[in-house]
Amino acid sequence: MKIQLDFGAVLAEWPILLQGVGWTLALTLSAVLVGTSLGIVCAWVRAQGFGDAVVPAALKALVGGYVEAIRNTPFIIQLFFIFFGLPAAGFKLSAESASFLAMTLNLGAYATEIIRAGLEATPKGQIEAAKSLALNRWQIFTRVVLPPALKKIWPSMVGQSIIVMLGSSVCGQISIPELSYAADLIQSRNFRSFESFIIIGLIYLMLSMILRSALNWAGEKLIFGGRSI
Repeated sequence: MKIQLDFGAVLAEWPILLQGVGWTLALTLSAVLVGTSLGIVCAWVRAQGFGDAVVPAALKALVGGYVEAIRNTPFIIQLFFIFFGLPAAGFKLSAESASFLAMTLNLGAYATEIIRAGLEATPKGQIEAAKSLALNRWQIFTRVVLPPALKKIWPSMVGQSIIVMLGSSVCGQISIPELSYAADLIQSRNFRSFESFIIIGLIYLMLSMILRSALNWAGEKLIFGGRSI
């Protein structure tokens, strides 16, 4: 049996593919920005703070529960809970908002543990030296502790961000027109399932490489002051 491939039938639907790329990138970049910020805050809490900061036990327990709940459940369950479950409690979100929230919370939990590892690797003498210079807690954390910690764990953060981008394919299950949704829509029109998912897979591969390069550049130029990571 001879199989005839027709990739042109899939590429002819380029507006759908382009829309899918746009949604995938929009969800990913917004989730990476907010999720990383959330991870920094939660990592600070779990690492007991710096500069003699006192973290309430209840807050530590809350953050710990959030991290464990997210890291030990599938992303699709988290997405469905937010989109289908929360309305039962009176919190109805659009598909776009639910996808963004689910991706942000997912990345935030993993980022918490990744960033905490970097924070806890900060030499105690470095913190004591900062105190001797009369730096306040905020200055110690943002100028002495956080930048070198992020430099240490940045490759792991980049990898986790790519995983979140690939996980965005699940959001098509609640009708977000991202790449996997685009593939389903195209193959339902022309019955070219094999070609559709090959092309979508190649696009994901290309986006992963671009995102990795962009985040490495951002880390080197914007976070680490031009120093190599």
